[in-house]
Amino acid sequence: MNSTTRSRKTRRGVIGIESAIVMIAFVIVAAALAFVVLNMGFSTTQKAKTAISSSVTESSSALEISGKVTGIGFVSGGTLNATVIPLKVAGGGDAVSLDPALADIKYYSNTVRYDNIYKSACVLTSTAYTDVSSAVNAAKTAGCVDQNAVNGTGNHPTASSTTQAIVYFDVNKNNNAILDQGEHANLVIQYNSADRPAQLDNIKAEVVLPTGSALTVERQVPAVTTSVVDLG
Repeated sequence: MNSTTRSRKTRRGVIGIESAIVMIAFVIVAAALAFVVLNMGFSTTQKAKTAISSSVTESSSALEISGKVTGIGFVSGGTLNATVIPLKVAGGGDAVSLDPALADIKYYSNTVRYDNIYKSACVLTSTAYTDVSSAVNAAKTAGCVDQNAVNGTGNHPTASSTTQAIVYFDVNKNNNAILDQGEHANLVIQYNSADRPAQLDNIKAEVVLPTGSALTVERQVPAVTTSVVDLG
């Protein structure tokens, strides 16, 4: 009788220990699963935050127009020899590289479409130019264009053989092709004779950068009655 009672007590003890072990195992597994779920949640939240931040950066342009867009008028022909667009870094934006190896400049009008009119010789980092004509002369010397269709008077009939974009700086603190906060640059688009926009033509330029959305500038050409035409 005593032997049977002891045996039963021993078996009940073993069963209790086994149950405890199983329960502890379940608790450990549940804790591990909970950690995995929480970790995945934190990871997903971080990825969502990164994606939102990246989307905001990409959707906002790093450049903005810093003044009036003007045209250089070929008065006797009733067309434009060139357009000049002043540029600066958008408020709160980071520095922007205007190196032709990293940036593209597109041009569209009623009759033509160019995917890139910007090449390596066409960014002028010096601030020594007193007007558009002197900058275009420097671009000609550098091999960017073969003619200066601006020539200071805005009524020159000789056009470049290509429609070309030229960037020159008014303010350049570091003497490089990077446009920083506080610096100012000008985008000049000089037209060949066939591409010169006339009255009521729509012209559009896009500056495509490595980061941020493209800066798009679109204007309609008014009557060309003076050598300097206000395009707004």
